[in-house]
Amino acid sequence: MITGHHWRAGRPTAVAGMTIGLLGGSFDPPHEGHLHISEIALQRLGLNHVWWLVSPGNPLKQKGPAQIERRLTACHNVIGGRTKIQPIDFEKRVGTRYTIDTLRVLKRLYPGVRFVWLMGADNLTEIHRWKQWGEIFETVPIAVFARPGHQIKAGLSIAATRFASARLDAKRAKALAWRKTPCWSLLTHPMQAQSSTAIRARGEW
Repeated sequence: MITGHHWRAGRPTAVAGMTIGLLGGSFDPPHEGHLHISEIALQRLGLNHVWWLVSPGNPLKQKGPAQIERRLTACHNVIGGRTKIQPIDFEKRVGTRYTIDTLRVLKRLYPGVRFVWLMGADNLTEIHRWKQWGEIFETVPIAVFARPGHQIKAGLSIAATRFASARLDAKRAKALAWRKTPCWSLLTHPMQAQSSTAIRARGEW
């Protein structure tokens, strides 16, 4: 793992005081749903940028994703000319596999940058299966976005129950990046039903 300042080429730019949303995943393939969440995050959370952390693979899935170069190209195609959303192969470059390890490296490489972890409500229902998931809540604020059929489950999830006292009202979401951790918020918004799983099942990827 690269833990110092040796990796420079391809590293996105961010300076102290900026707010950056982190949307992690395989993006296998990326789709309009990823873009939808990112644009809502920029607006509702008042973020400067959103970085798509295109992972080498998901530790919870047995089958590996398509080659990362193909997924990165597809991400750029979905994003189009939007300058505030940037796909990066950060985890491949620094050698991390788990979210908590990635967050530690990001915090070390970008002192003073306010990161917010972005994820769908479906992931909140299973985040307790992630490595050191409790520490993820302690490391960065988390914004959870509505997903079809997952709102009630998310609100009753192990993570939501454990960190119930750290929940921030969605009306105050723009303060999320600046709040002391643990702090998380569940945002409701017009939803899109697209999923990478469904796209692959239809043979469109």
